[in-house]
Amino acid sequence: MSCPSAPGETIRHAGAAALRQALQDSRRDTLATFAVYESALAERGMAVPYDPALNPPLWELGHIGWFQDHWIGRNSQRTRGVQADPQASRSAPVRADADALYDSSRVAHERRWQLPLPGADGTRAEAAEVLARTLDLLPAQDDAQALYFHRLSLLHEDMHHEAALYMAQALGIAITEARWQATPLPTPPAALALPGGPWPLGSADTGFAFDNECGRHEVQIGPCVMDAQVLRWAEYLPFVQAGGYDQARWWTREGLAWRQKLGLACPRYLRREGDCWQHWRHGQWADLDLALPACHLSQHEALAWCAWAGRRLPSEAEWECAACTAGDGFTWGQVWEWTSSRFEPYPGFVPHPYVDYSAPWFGSRAVLRGASFGTQPRMRHPRYRNFFPAERNDIFAGFRTCAV
Repeated sequence: MSCPSAPGETIRHAGAAALRQALQDSRRDTLATFAVYESALAERGMAVPYDPALNPPLWELGHIGWFQDHWIGRNSQRTRGVQADPQASRSAPVRADADALYDSSRVAHERRWQLPLPGADGTRAEAAEVLARTLDLLPAQDDAQALYFHRLSLLHEDMHHEAALYMAQALGIAITEARWQATPLPTPPAALALPGGPWPLGSADTGFAFDNECGRHEVQIGPCVMDAQVLRWAEYLPFVQAGGYDQARWWTREGLAWRQKLGLACPRYLRREGDCWQHWRHGQWADLDLALPACHLSQHEALAWCAWAGRRLPSEAEWECAACTAGDGFTWGQVWEWTSSRFEPYPGFVPHPYVDYSAPWFGSRAVLRGASFGTQPRMRHPRYRNFFPAERNDIFAGFRTCAV
């Protein structure tokens, strides 16, 4: 069974002309957001404090260009797509020491703060040179394998743009463009009753798919009643106000240890001022709109709310089935949604040439489904599997629930 048409479906089948435009659009967004960082961090020379969830902005932009050059400009096997040998010899990079600076598989995260990175102008110029070469190398034929690395590089840049948005939130940098703001949700509509039955989990697509989506297999889903939309703050905050963050009985062992380590009394970026809740947004405190989707929540917090409310998180199979069969009654795309599923390979998993995309993280992360207000529309696909550690509360993540 295929899922309804979505922007993410369109780009996965896009030909050379559409990819050319999308690659240029993506770079414009990357540079526009980078310019906000550049202005905000001018007095610090673009420096940011070390944080395991951050990357230096200069490294981020350089890495985006390096990735594109590594898999397209320098890759003699680029037209072989998923059959390309990732260890095949490559031509020289645009910048001689680019591999030593920007290869995320080889440059340890903490080292990125000590690297002799070029300045903003030089990094921009190198990324522009790489993009020009990328566009020149777009194949004429609309072949899935020949276009694979162009599609991968586009979506990779889009992922890093969303990371730039949530990193800006962590740094107190104001990204005010309307496209990247959360919008209020209505009062929760009636829940959806899903009949259950066999479901073909995963992609059998002839266009682009990430390696962790491949290996379509049938799973059995039981009947369930699922929220039609994600929780708003109006639904989440009663748990906080009832003392939920102080009561160990609602938390898993791992969740309790995480909460105690951080000393959390409420969600990240929120505080209570008298009878009002405020949230940290655009570098300042403002009154919280309770109709906004509950966001910047860890899986630990999602599970604690579920325990308190007598609910549960959906599995990724349940989520995918609902997204593909419930039509407009199933609203998604406001925030990434934690599921109950551990990030594991589908049967017969074979890594794609970018071998470090999925395989290193199997078994250690949780699956999120959907998209967020910070996700490029062309990235939104109902079979896309996002994955993060359960403790991450800096990303644009929330949740919906099912009846127990």
